[in-house]
Amino acid sequence: MKFLEVEKLKKTFGGLVAVQNFDMTIEKGEIVGLIGPNGAGKTTVFNMVAGFYQPDAGHVRFDGKDLVGMKPYQVCALGIGRTFQVTKPFVNNTVLENVMVGAFSRTAHAPEARKKALEVLDFFGFQDHKDVLGHELTTADHKRLELARALATQPRLLLLDESMAGLNPAEKMLLLELLRRVRNQGITLLVVEHDMKAVMTLCERIIMMHRGEKLVEGTPQQVANNPQAIAAYLGEEYAAA
Repeated sequence: MKFLEVEKLKKTFGGLVAVQNFDMTIEKGEIVGLIGPNGAGKTTVFNMVAGFYQPDAGHVRFDGKDLVGMKPYQVCALGIGRTFQVTKPFVNNTVLENVMVGAFSRTAHAPEARKKALEVLDFFGFQDHKDVLGHELTTADHKRLELARALATQPRLLLLDESMAGLNPAEKMLLLELLRRVRNQGITLLVVEHDMKAVMTLCERIIMMHRGEKLVEGTPQQVANNPQAIAAYLGEEYAAA
């Protein structure tokens, strides 16, 4: 049984086919990259896995359970967390309170949520920011907060939507190391990302989408040297990578 299995997934918006006939499997403990041009359907796939969109056809199974028809909070309760491409902290609340929001998905008791949030902030080396308000954070800290809040939901599978966007090279390196530490905690990662250097460094397997369908799948080296991937998205700089 696959940890995550996506089968024949389809989603349309009016007359636009955003995703069609899309298959994907992920094993427990993997870091998998989902790449492709803007409009390829990557975030739509994320939204269907997380329960934000319901597919027009196909199945999403997580640890043997079919997620189709479930609400986002039900999917989260099963152990799938996610970050968003555009970070949306509660700007008038502290970092600690923001992370407690994620922890409340597992408990209704504030002391327990606070304890879990403090554990997550300690793991991220972010505890010195716990009393800082959301609107006072830098872009890099917004990204860290988004990841911390998702981790506080205690996911077994974490969906990361363009976590590197807006970061400088040094900040990206720190985030990559943080994501490796997250995986070492036993959390499986599915990563949507446009920074190909980061993807090739972090991911063990890559799935490339194009026009709503899976175009290429393989190791970073296999994808980087695939003529279809080069022509559709990567460009010649990744040839013979």
